[in-house]
Amino acid sequence: MQRPSEQLEMSVHRIDAAGVSIFYRAAGDSGRPAILLLHGFPSSSHQFRALMPRLADRYYVIAPDLPGFGFTDVPEGFVYSFDRLAETLGAFCDALGLTQYALYLFDYGAPVGFRLALARPDAIRAIVSQNGNAYEAGMSEGWAPTRAYWADPSPANRDAMRGMLTLETTRWQYTHGAPDPTQVAPEGYWLDAALLARPGQDRIQLELIADYARNVALYPRIHAYLRDRQPPLLAVWGANDPFFLPAGAEAFRHDLPEAEVHLLDAGHFALETHAGEIANLMRDFLQRHLR
Repeated sequence: MQRPSEQLEMSVHRIDAAGVSIFYRAAGDSGRPAILLLHGFPSSSHQFRALMPRLADRYYVIAPDLPGFGFTDVPEGFVYSFDRLAETLGAFCDALGLTQYALYLFDYGAPVGFRLALARPDAIRAIVSQNGNAYEAGMSEGWAPTRAYWADPSPANRDAMRGMLTLETTRWQYTHGAPDPTQVAPEGYWLDAALLARPGQDRIQLELIADYARNVALYPRIHAYLRDRQPPLLAVWGANDPFFLPAGAEAFRHDLPEAEVHLLDAGHFALETHAGEIANLMRDFLQRHLR
């Protein structure tokens, strides 16, 4: 039998934030404590479709599509960098009147969300990191081609990154490390692949891949924020992630001794196979820290 939280529906909306038309999904009562869910590459708020209804009976759950992803509309001339994504998300929070919230960070959502935390530390009430890395210890050898691109953004190294934008690679990211790949619904990676195939998307994504080096350089500031502020943090990690290793989850304890770490038998897109388990861990964690 489904719990009431699993029967609540999401709604979709748009709002202007600093000239960007942000598409976002929401569920729950806006008067309840808020959770801001930030997706990763190459996905969108669609990846939270199974999680949001499981939290909406207790929380106001909001998942925007980052600029360059999903159905968010970006004006011509928008500069794609993680700094700019975070600035736009800050404007999004202002437009919604979100002054305090918990963060759910995944993949690209982690450097965006931690920038929000650095800029607005008093706004952050708790953090859930699901394969949202903030330590070099968590970066696998699979980053070697990307690091080569950072060191030498030559046309050859840039073209080598185009393999990240194919349907085959997107499907692999979704299914690799899943205990049963047949349980990964195909609509997630097919939607991502279709959106990546839009004109101009290759330029946008290659610019963000190049800019990711700035995220690694930002890690010491993130660690200082964690040490100084000691936000409650739950790290729930797909342990079979080929990009972000379990060491990245354990590393949070260097700066947050009370961090709660759970390793799941799942891949990078752990929500595709473990949404119920992640929701249960979040409900327990947030009940203790997000009153």
